[in-house]
Amino acid sequence: MTEEKRTEIFSEWIGTYRGLLFKVVRAYAQIPDEQDDLFQEISIQVWRSIPQFRQQSAVSTWIYRISLNTALNWKRKEKRHQEGRSSIAGMESILQASKTEQDERLGWLYEEISQLLPVDKSLTLLLLDGYSYKDMSAILGLSESNVGVRINRIKKRLISRSEKVKL
Repeated sequence: MTEEKRTEIFSEWIGTYRGLLFKVVRAYAQIPDEQDDLFQEISIQVWRSIPQFRQQSAVSTWIYRISLNTALNWKRKEKRHQEGRSSIAGMESILQASKTEQDERLGWLYEEISQLLPVDKSLTLLLLDGYSYKDMSAILGLSESNVGVRINRIKKRLISRSEKVKL
């Protein structure tokens, strides 16, 4: 399928089924910013699904299926993060950097973390926050065994580099 044809189909589907998409979005997201995010996520999934559409069902059925599955996945992810959210109003003192002197080892650790690959940075931060390999794999979309291998390599790298610095 050409990019031009895919774009044509996408524009037609979004134009025709916009109401269906908004119905699903409003059912799963109440805050306008979240509605925008969910609409964008559903639109992306519709775009990605175009080559897989085999006309074995109505387009509306196909789009409804994509929309609902995307909304359910989005809602699960949002629910996990919901508890960690709170308004930042009135928290200026918490958000400001501490004036106390930092342990030089902590500074070294953050410097080393900043030099890791993006996925390895994420894994390191999740590990430091006490997440399980299972949770890390779900958050980052990696297999648990890949998480374990990467963490083992990160630990070896940090140990090797710490021995050179003699912390």
